[in-house]
Amino acid sequence: MAGLIKREDIDEVRQRTDIKEVVDGYVTLKSAGLGSFKGLCPFHDERSPSFTVRPQVGRYHCFGCGEDGDAISFVQKMDHSSFQEAVEKLAARIGYELRYEDGGTGPNREEVGKRQRLLDAHKIADEFFRAQLLTPGAAEGRNFLDGRGFDRAAAEHFGVGYAPQGWDSLLKHLRGRGFTDAELKLTGMFSEGNRGIYDRFRGRLIWPIRDIAGDTIGFGARKLYEDDQGPKYLNTPETTLYKKSQVLYGIDIAKRNIAKDRQLVVVEGYTDVMACHLAGVTTAVATCGTAFGTEHIKIARRLLSDDGTGGEVVFTFDGDAAGQKAALRAFEEDQRFVAQTYVAVEPTGADPCDLRQLKGDAAVRELIDSRKPLFEFAIRASLRRHNLDTVEGRVAALREAAPVVAQIRDSAIRPAYIRELAGWLGMPIEEVSRYVGAAAKRAASGAASSGAASSGGAQSGAAEQSTTTTAASSNGQASNIQAFNRPDPRDPVAGMERQALEVVLQEPSVLGDGAWERFEASHFATPAYAAVHAAVRATGLAHAADPVAWVEHIRQEVPEPLRPLVSELAVTPLPASTPEAMQRYCRDILARLFELQITRIKADKMGQLQRLDATAFPEEFQRLNRELMVLEMQRRALRSDS
Repeated sequence: MAGLIKREDIDEVRQRTDIKEVVDGYVTLKSAGLGSFKGLCPFHDERSPSFTVRPQVGRYHCFGCGEDGDAISFVQKMDHSSFQEAVEKLAARIGYELRYEDGGTGPNREEVGKRQRLLDAHKIADEFFRAQLLTPGAAEGRNFLDGRGFDRAAAEHFGVGYAPQGWDSLLKHLRGRGFTDAELKLTGMFSEGNRGIYDRFRGRLIWPIRDIAGDTIGFGARKLYEDDQGPKYLNTPETTLYKKSQVLYGIDIAKRNIAKDRQLVVVEGYTDVMACHLAGVTTAVATCGTAFGTEHIKIARRLLSDDGTGGEVVFTFDGDAAGQKAALRAFEEDQRFVAQTYVAVEPTGADPCDLRQLKGDAAVRELIDSRKPLFEFAIRASLRRHNLDTVEGRVAALREAAPVVAQIRDSAIRPAYIRELAGWLGMPIEEVSRYVGAAAKRAASGAASSGAASSGGAQSGAAEQSTTTTAASSNGQASNIQAFNRPDPRDPVAGMERQALEVVLQEPSVLGDGAWERFEASHFATPAYAAVHAAVRATGLAHAADPVAWVEHIRQEVPEPLRPLVSELAVTPLPASTPEAMQRYCRDILARLFELQITRIKADKMGQLQRLDATAFPEEFQRLNRELMVLEMQRRALRSDS
């Protein structure tokens, strides 16, 4: 039984994970000062690196687009995975065994180990095939690619490889890397005969099929030689890694642009994906030997953030009968989407690869731009099956098309298609609307009876486990959180307060020797920084020994709108190149903060002194003078220490 991961285990994974190692798998990072690293942001396009990672506090922040988070949220965003999946992946990475609430269980450690061995075998096989494409024996494979307009750079970008014609080339290679035959049988890369196992892919062009995280989980192989008696395309069979109903070829390289552009283009083959991407349609993917189904929709919804705020799925099909049939199957699945669904049909029957060869990159882009709503395509397809020149034909067409229109969930779009259908049929809008309404009632009645029959086994799912907990802020209840304006960087007081918070968040060790009490008593004039200061005070020094936990607790204490600011303060590179210089800088900044506080208090007391009648209140006059003298001594001491 699956369960929620225990909170203390989530914290442990967060603290043990080296965020730099995680980010390094996606972004090239370079040193940006002591303990800071910088690279090009993976969440938006930029030329100058503004994406900063600070491993000591376990956080990242982009100063360009504002994206921020920890290792868990980074994996979530990059792999488009759930919170729990991200925690489980990071836990497996560091070898930490998670515990679950209410007796629930997570991935079995032994099964995780087996899965990793399979992934390792696929990774090595992937490298082997790619290396083979450059050998003399792969000339036919290179000719195939060249003939379809794919150069060496394109082959490398998509990881295309070549399987040698022998029976055991890959087998020998993987055995030499320590894999047993029992393990290799589970990969799907080998067939079994009377004499044992042998290479499944032989003398074929190879495409690696990767999951959304970029791990190779299977292969697609294209026949090259006439004496090959196998099918034109041969894929990995179903394995524990490879489930064709859950796989989209090209998803690993398209996922970022799919999420950014809110568009998913579905084509039919590996070369079509390559052609689309090279032509500038970088949201293209392909199914692997199966129709676009329920599991594929789950992937698409996750990438498109299918929440009713936009996004589109575009299917490309041939204009022939088979292509129309495939489009209508897609329409049946469309109702699972909130995103709008379209179909792009090439009248001549050319697929994107052929189209690119015949007419160039622009033609591929124009094909996608010419997309039509799948509703319209499905309705028109149903009308084509009837003779609209007769009354009987028009009525029959209406009876068939009405249920299609009735399936349109968008209440704003459905009336528009009722009007369109009435125009196409040459019938009154009221009559068409009546037929559509009746079809909708029949569908609703059928769904209700079906739902009642199956409701006994249905249970509502728990909300996705979250990285944050709801809490009142230090300045009041969450419902009363004020709006925080971004502090003016030109304001010297705001600048001083920001530098002090950067130091405290990143180097809390400097708060020893009485500095904590002074910091706690400090007054912050900038509202946003005052809220962060209050959160630091509420967190207390108890968590300061662990920088990752320290920053995370402070983030939980501030109002939600300020959490990105905390991340920003925690990763801003401090101007020091050595540990000694870092300590000097931090002490100097805190000294300046404390001196600012002393100056403010002195000004208040000087004002009191000037307003006071020394003759009437001699003792009060002397007390204020003594306090001013003590404050001045403290100020001088701070300057001498720094």
